[in-house]
Amino acid sequence: MQVAELPPVERHPLVPFLPENARVLFLGSFPPQKKRWCMEFYYPNFINDHWRIEGEVFFADRNRFVLSDRKAFCREAIIAFCQEKGIAFYDTATAIRRLKDNASDEYLEVVEPTDIRALLWQLPHCEAIVTTGQKATDTLCGYFGIEHGPRVGESMAIPDVRNRDNHEIRLYRLPSSSRAYPLAFDRKVAAYRKMFEAVGLR
Repeated sequence: MQVAELPPVERHPLVPFLPENARVLFLGSFPPQKKRWCMEFYYPNFINDHWRIEGEVFFADRNRFVLSDRKAFCREAIIAFCQEKGIAFYDTATAIRRLKDNASDEYLEVVEPTDIRALLWQLPHCEAIVTTGQKATDTLCGYFGIEHGPRVGESMAIPDVRNRDNHEIRLYRLPSSSRAYPLAFDRKVAAYRKMFEAVGLR
């Protein structure tokens, strides 16, 4: 009997984005396939609303980071904004297999979880880790040995984890910015705004 071949292992295509002043670290699951990218940065899929949510939260303009002449985000404006505000990005998996040819987290197999403590060591002022999907939340909770993570819209202190300023680090579970997630855009904005206000970035 022929054994089905496993899908190839994919290594993370982006380096961690870790501004030294970062107080918030977003950890997703893994980037979508490159054919879905509109820029070389985090949340690169044009139909994902992450950058529209941040535009609305900070500038009352969901199109703040959208290029008017094509379906793409302005990478340079996003990077400058994140560096100024202190918002870091990476993912909870460094290597994965895609069990289906789509962007769904449901069909990602985590081959190598990210060393999150190593990321935090480079972020001495980080006070919040944000996950926005079940796969990322489950992977992070497994890494830290957390039995039950927060529900969507809630947060919890990560046990026995503090930053280099000796401040506790909270895990925030926010609604996914994917349009497949069944929640109105304005309610997603409200949840993100609440988190940013709690850490003093808004």
